[in-house]
Amino acid sequence: QVQLVESGGGLVQNGGSLRLSCVASGRDFSGDGMGWFRQAPGKEREYVAVLSRSGSITYNTDAVKGRFSISRDDAKNTLYLQMNSLESDDTAVYYCASDPRASHLFYARTVTYWGQGTQVTVSQ
Repeated sequence: QVQLVESGGGLVQNGGSLRLSCVASGRDFSGDGMGWFRQAPGKEREYVAVLSRSGSITYNTDAVKGRFSISRDDAKNTLYLQMNSLESDDTAVYYCASDPRASHLFYARTVTYWGQGTQVTVSQ
């Protein structure tokens, strides 16, 4: 059974930091691109960061503004998202995503594998 399990979300004050983790299991993800999406109440799910198998990284600069960093540890089958200088606009459910084609990770409708999401809430 394919699983992507996120953790690390929670409540943080404005300006604080969190590190999200996503553990993948159930198939060989080593050849996949992986990424993070988020969905705020009443808004569409948007990509935050994409990491291709070759190591190429793309950030949604409007959303991230240089504050987030994506990485992966293949030995642990784990994807990370380090989030610094968090703002209230970052409040959302954050989802881990994976797809054999990294180009599919820029649009929610084309992603093959999803995690269940982890809530991040930034308070004033």
